[in-house]
Amino acid sequence: MTGLDDTLDDSTEQTAPVWAVFGDLMAGLLGAFVLILVGVLVVQIDLVASLKQEVEKRQQEENRRMALEQALAGPLASGRVTVVEGRIGISGSVLFAAGSAELRPEGQQLLQTLVQPLQLYLRERDEMLMVSGFTDNTSLLQGRHQRFADNLELSAQRALTVTRALIEEGMPSSQVFAAAFGAEQPVADNADEKGRAQNRRVEMAPVPRAAQAKPARNE
Repeated sequence: MTGLDDTLDDSTEQTAPVWAVFGDLMAGLLGAFVLILVGVLVVQIDLVASLKQEVEKRQQEENRRMALEQALAGPLASGRVTVVEGRIGISGSVLFAAGSAELRPEGQQLLQTLVQPLQLYLRERDEMLMVSGFTDNTSLLQGRHQRFADNLELSAQRALTVTRALIEEGMPSSQVFAAAFGAEQPVADNADEKGRAQNRRVEMAPVPRAAQAKPARNE
């Protein structure tokens, strides 16, 4: 019986390590599966959070657009003002004669109708108004009576003229500023007069106020 006992002992000793290795392998696979599952859950949570933030952002933008259109219902109904993606557009021909930065009377009257609703809108949201001037790509004719060196200077002066007119009509100077883009950022093709007319424009866009720097403390 001694030989049989020795054989059984050898078989048991060989089988035991195999089951131990198998157990370790299964434990490792289970751990890897748990890690993968946790990783997938984390990614899903991040995606849901990102989607929620995007939905909220778009809802805020839509509410902002609707509020702006509601504030400008009167001027919008006249057809002389447009609102596209939060930017208020006014055709340059309504405000200025060709090559001029002097307001037409009808342009002055239009700006008067915009001041009160814009001022209320900006105050409720603690925002500022950026007035931007744009031109087409037609070069200015140079001559003795030409006041502007190029389209960029013309667009800058037109933006300043509109800004000053808004301030004169009651818009606080702290709520409005001017910017110039010249022939850059066209909204239509400059190949024909219809497109060039669309590119000669002034836009007004509410923008967030810059964060005010905190005063430095004396050490």
